[in-house]
Amino acid sequence: MSNAFKSNDGATARSWFGSGERLVYDLSNKQIIDAHSATQPNQLYVFNKYTVYPNQNPKNVVTFLPGFPDGSIGWIKIDKLVEEQSPFNRTFVEYIGQGDSDKPKEYVFSVFERADLVEAIWKRRGVESTFVITFDFSSLVVMELLRRHQERIERGQHLETIITRVLLINGGYFADGHSHPFMTTPLLYSRFGKVIAKVAQNSLPRFSNMLKRMWSKEYKVSNKELAEIFDSVTRRDGAFFLHKGAGFVREHKANADRLDLLSIYHRMTDHVTFHIVGSERDQFEPRQVKLAKARLGKYGVDIRTIPGGHMITSEQPRVLTDIILELLTIEVKHRRKGSTALPGSYRLN
Repeated sequence: MSNAFKSNDGATARSWFGSGERLVYDLSNKQIIDAHSATQPNQLYVFNKYTVYPNQNPKNVVTFLPGFPDGSIGWIKIDKLVEEQSPFNRTFVEYIGQGDSDKPKEYVFSVFERADLVEAIWKRRGVESTFVITFDFSSLVVMELLRRHQERIERGQHLETIITRVLLINGGYFADGHSHPFMTTPLLYSRFGKVIAKVAQNSLPRFSNMLKRMWSKEYKVSNKELAEIFDSVTRRDGAFFLHKGAGFVREHKANADRLDLLSIYHRMTDHVTFHIVGSERDQFEPRQVKLAKARLGKYGVDIRTIPGGHMITSEQPRVLTDIILELLTIEVKHRRKGSTALPGSYRLN
């Protein structure tokens, strides 16, 4: 496997977060609000990197949702490649508890509050149509968003933001498909997880030793990459999220019927186009892409496997960027035609 794009080429957590902004999120109304400071208990800052171009329709944006535990910085290489090769409107969401978003310790983290935040950002940015790209546990978030779309369509409600296409990378699609080794996410979620998170907060070497297993052995993740992820995860005293955020597998199993990609596909295939990419050596979710091929492949869903370990956004950014640009080209052609063959027969501007 090639490591041609090994370096972030000078990009750092500091520069990444400096290129975005911290928005004020009102938890009570689930809205991004105009405010100079989050002074109320129900108001939090959330990081959002938002890039639009004057020659493109700002209502059409590609949405990138983050993985666990690296957060939005996991897209740093792909963002750079997109900017160099074929810039398009894009927004990178950072959930509460990750990256440069606020990290309140007394907070109930869940798939559903993450979906609320994504919808609030779309509304704030005026996004009317979006191609959503997810990594890792954000597959659960986009499945919840698609369920909400389905329910609104069935009720005949207006959709403020239409999801036209989804690309899910190394995610969890079926509750019976999770196979995380105990020494990874399950251990973090156990009663020992608090201790592990505390140690990680205060020690880059220990943090690095813990995270190294997320990449394939062939890749040999650099100390610089680990240091930038450490900066992202631990800023604002946030390493505790390693423990609190690790409950997503249990949450998926508790909501297995609602967050099931096969069921969602059957209900939404006339409205959304589905694409899946899995790593050949994914150490955390190796069964998920196999199940996707068995359960969804027969319906012609685009499912690909590429070389690398779980952290494929870091290992294979060029391959993923090529796939994204390929799919976006298809999306743009549909828009230009105003085609009623677009998923859901929606006409995009």
